[in-house]
Amino acid sequence: MVLGVSLPLLAPAQMKNGFDLGNALVEPDTILHGGPPRDGIPALDDPVFVEPSDTLPWRADDLVMTLDMDGQSYAYPVGIMNWHEIVNHDIGNRPVLVTFCPLCGTGMIFDPVVDGEALTFGVSGLLHNSDLLMYDHQTLSLWSQIPGKAIAGPMAGKTMDRIQGRHELWGKWLQRDAGERHVLSTDTGHQRDYQRSPYGDYGYSDRVYFSVSAESRQYHPKTWVIGLELAGEARVWPFPELEAVSTPLDDVIGGQAVTVHYDPEVPSAWVVDDSGQELPTTRAFWFAWYSIRRPQFIGLKPGSERFIRCHDVSALHQRRCPVAGRSLRPYGNPNAPASVEHFRGDCR
Repeated sequence: MVLGVSLPLLAPAQMKNGFDLGNALVEPDTILHGGPPRDGIPALDDPVFVEPSDTLPWRADDLVMTLDMDGQSYAYPVGIMNWHEIVNHDIGNRPVLVTFCPLCGTGMIFDPVVDGEALTFGVSGLLHNSDLLMYDHQTLSLWSQIPGKAIAGPMAGKTMDRIQGRHELWGKWLQRDAGERHVLSTDTGHQRDYQRSPYGDYGYSDRVYFSVSAESRQYHPKTWVIGLELAGEARVWPFPELEAVSTPLDDVIGGQAVTVHYDPEVPSAWVVDDSGQELPTTRAFWFAWYSIRRPQFIGLKPGSERFIRCHDVSALHQRRCPVAGRSLRPYGNPNAPASVEHFRGDCR
């Protein structure tokens, strides 16, 4: 018998919803259970597309994510995406990953080919910064939607390229010149009420259900913004600011000239470079973009009162904030009740 010999203690594996967080690029404690188990929100792996005349009678002002590719236009109604969040879609043997996070308001499309391998994805049931964490079926790595980056598992640190889509109204999509149209069918194999959101008034309340790593009360948390990261610089254009000026709006980000277009009816926005090429932007709730991207600037153009550095809170406290005293309603939800709290926040 040997006494007094201590054996090294092995740290217990860090697992959540069956995913190994041992090499997570973020603090594992900040990866939260969203409620459902893995695949409790079922991704659509074999989506069915139909002609617009053969689908559920969507209202003209219903929101759809759209993708134009190879002379075809595809619509993914948000009424369906609310319940499934991920569509693994092959378009002419080209894999496309369509994602939607109801908590962040972010609909984003990716090229899921990473290191030459086409990945398919499911819903992990986990969140980081209130954002959807997807997982790939091939390696069980966790991917954060807004940055399009794997944050745990064998793929940790890998990223996916964006494919630019848009948010449009169903009626407008039907009217514009978009080539042959296809719409995601409600024949998903699941019994869901696709004309009812499971999130109730979340989209215009001031509540954020899950904790985030950074907050700014410069705007109502659910104010719509369009965000862009280019040449290492992150910028965001809040819709109230775009509403207050004439658009299209010329701006500069990362040393590159861009033009911001705004459609208040949706509301939505898109950004093109100086050649007219549309850039991969993200339409999101203000709290979501701020917590993950920490944009260096918000507002419109250098030298303007509306051009404010986001990351320099001390500077915000030293200057007049043009948004203070603005309506308290989350922008884009005209029927939402005004919040009791005055969202001046960082602007004083």
